[in-house]
Amino acid sequence: MKKTILSLILFLFMITPSFSSELIDVVNTFQADKTALQNFYSNNESEEYYVRFSKFYADWSTTVKNIDFKNLSKDGKVDYLLLKNLISKEDYFLQIEYKAYKEVASVLDFSTDISLFIQERRRGKKPVSSQLAKAFDSAGNSIDKKTELLKTKPFKDWFAADKAAKSVAAFQLSLKEAYEFYYSYDPDFTWWMEKPYKNLSEKLKVYEEFLKTNYPKTSVKDDGSGIIGKPIGRDAIIKSLAFEYIPYSPEELISTAQSQFEWCKKEMIKASTELGYGNDWKKALEHVKDTYVPAGEQPQAITNLYNQSVKFIEDRDLITLPDLTKETWQMIMMTPERQKINPFFTGGWEISISYPTEDMDQKDKLMSMRGNNPNFSFATVQHELLPGHNLQFFMNSRYKSYRQPFDTPFWMEGWALYWEINLWNKQFPQTPEQKLGMLFWRIHRCARIIFSLKYHLGEMTPQQCIDLLVNEVGHERANAEAEVRRSFASGDAPLYQVAYMTGGLQFYALRNELLAKGWTEKQFHDRVLKENIMPVEMLRILLEDLPVSEDYKTNWKFSTDFK
Repeated sequence: MKKTILSLILFLFMITPSFSSELIDVVNTFQADKTALQNFYSNNESEEYYVRFSKFYADWSTTVKNIDFKNLSKDGKVDYLLLKNLISKEDYFLQIEYKAYKEVASVLDFSTDISLFIQERRRGKKPVSSQLAKAFDSAGNSIDKKTELLKTKPFKDWFAADKAAKSVAAFQLSLKEAYEFYYSYDPDFTWWMEKPYKNLSEKLKVYEEFLKTNYPKTSVKDDGSGIIGKPIGRDAIIKSLAFEYIPYSPEELISTAQSQFEWCKKEMIKASTELGYGNDWKKALEHVKDTYVPAGEQPQAITNLYNQSVKFIEDRDLITLPDLTKETWQMIMMTPERQKINPFFTGGWEISISYPTEDMDQKDKLMSMRGNNPNFSFATVQHELLPGHNLQFFMNSRYKSYRQPFDTPFWMEGWALYWEINLWNKQFPQTPEQKLGMLFWRIHRCARIIFSLKYHLGEMTPQQCIDLLVNEVGHERANAEAEVRRSFASGDAPLYQVAYMTGGLQFYALRNELLAKGWTEKQFHDRVLKENIMPVEMLRILLEDLPVSEDYKTNWKFSTDFK
């Protein structure tokens, strides 16, 4: 009996999250310091900003190196590695941007005196307005001369031109803030500066527009899709994967996605055959798209799907769903403007319903309704609500919230995608329409890995990515365009689209490892959400209590098979 009790206590200790880390205050201080500097040095396209943040990361690298790693607890060691990795990652991308800035910084040669005025404004120093007015006029003349010179010396490509234009736009925004601080409050400043500022501001706008287009025609910015992104190249992809603790090359990830892509196609043909369409899965998919609900009825359809998925999960006791999460989630309607970037509903603290509005074109209305039919949404309601993003946000605000700076889509999106895999394997979809709906999204996540990595490798253009989604996945064209626009032109991280399925595979592999050690699914799921957000390989170290060194590098070759 004593042996049984001891074994139970040992097992409970294994699955219960540790109570604290020695580095909580260190992580919080790092984030607070960064926020303070970002608020103060608000122009992130300036020499001042790049120099200061280069020093910030160098100083914090030293701070972390001085921590006694070997005497930390397991939580402390993981936090040490997470913080060290975060500093390295942010500094790496900062230096890439700094290098690009220095290559075009000469477009702001005229700004030295005015930049000093902007900096001194932070402490409210009274400017010598008569001298400042001359500096503004001189800057305007310098812009004219610089424009004529640059017409004969265009930038090497559109990336450089875009960086130059953004630098001027950022300068103009800082100038506007400083000018408005004094204008009408300081009579002397107001008398001297109104016209010089207006003239310079207008010249800066014209200058910015000129810089945007001052590159050779051999450098292609728009392939005809109207979607403007910025491929980062293979070296940066490799580095980004390492920062996310992914030990696979982009080519290996593409190969995995292609393999899963083919599996999805076979399963879609099975469902298509059930519906009587045989191998013509595209025709079966068109049938499913036509199962959309009438305008005005989408919110109730989403609620019904939510109730169905929660019942399925709770009946099987797969995870703890706190009553407050079920009480407090709510809906909003997505604007037509937002739907151009994300044509499908999204979620988090609330679920944002994507469905036609009255002022949308008839064609766009139909595409939105077909693309958001209940069978397509069948796979994604739990992805956005419970036990997906809504539950993640709920738990992250309550458990080890200091780990929020270690945010990664491989954890956030990977967890939600993992549940799609898990529920499929538990026969959550019953009808062929439901199966096709879930498979549509799974094949879409395969396509995301393929097209986003190939885009950043320079092997696909945005238009080719759109065509892939239409021809090989079955998207409505407008929805495909919105998906690609979201991937490359919305500010998402380069690996964001890769993270869904890759993170899902990581969680699925980790689940299988722990189930083999005697954990239940519920114990695994509950523990994950109490550790907060981090790369999944780091989570694995905590959950399996694995040894870890100060110079730890990614080495977990997680299984890429979830069938």
